Amino acid sequence: MPSTASSLRLARAATPAIRPPLKWAGGKRWLVPHLLPLWQEHRQRRLVEPFCGGLAVALGLKPRQAVLNDINPHLISFYRWLQQGLQLDIALQNNAECYYRHRQRFNELIAVGQAQSREAAQLFYYLNRTGYNGLCRFNRKGFFNVPFGRHKSIPYQRDLRRYRLLLAGWEFSCRDFTQLALKADDFIYADPPYDVPFRQYAAQGFSWHDQVRLAEWLAAHPGPVVASNQATPRIVELYQDLGFELRHLAGPRRISCKGDRTPAREILAYKGLSIPTH
Repeated sequence: MPSTASSLRLARAATPAIRPPLKWAGGKRWLVPHLLPLWQEHRQRRLVEPFCGGLAVALGLKPRQAVLNDINPHLISFYRWLQQGLQLDIALQNNAECYYRHRQRFNELIAVGQAQSREAAQLFYYLNRTGYNGLCRFNRKGFFNVPFGRHKSIPYQRDLRRYRLLLAGWEFSCRDFTQLALKADDFIYADPPYDVPFRQYAAQGFSWHDQVRLAEWLAAHPGPVVASNQATPRIVELYQDLGFELRHLAGPRRISCKGDRTPAREILAYKGLSIPTH
């Protein structure tokens, strides 16, 4: 008889691709086809994402084991509830009155130390799907302050239990990337806040010092590593100087919404594996 772990692995592999449950600025669904060829020969390893964000890469690669980290505690709490088979029983209405009522309630839960509750996870999902452009932004007091998004229609999901199987065996954490307990053979995919003028990733931001700190941390890992970032001259130099191989890609983002519609240049920096040249 197959073991529980083997059965889970086979069931996960047979599960159709599922879109990420949240809208997430800078999501990496477009990058999954570029990562899959790199992942295939290492798929028995544990996937580690220091910045898991919207979960597009993990849901695309479907690893058996994963450590998925993010500095946003509300995001990680939502994923932990998703692992338990989250179902929503709050009002899901695409109108400003409902939105601001739910936003106020979410901030009330934060204020009284209930930000990790099931209700807060439901509200986080609703605010993410209904707020402006899928942004996740908090003021200096730690309260969610994204305005209503004015979408024409929103495909809300009340029953999120279908994510439970894919997330089984995955560990979610909320800490600085240097505090992750790595194994020597872990496969790391790092997608930090990009090196662009606006990089308010968390309350403390993500500075150039953090970009350097991350690159050096990745370079010290003995296992396979892939990192993505915008191809600014200093990012390219940083990773090249640390011995990474680089592949340049045209990302889906546009440099400007006015006039210049040139695709933003991005890079994959990698070490400890081979990358296709086509």
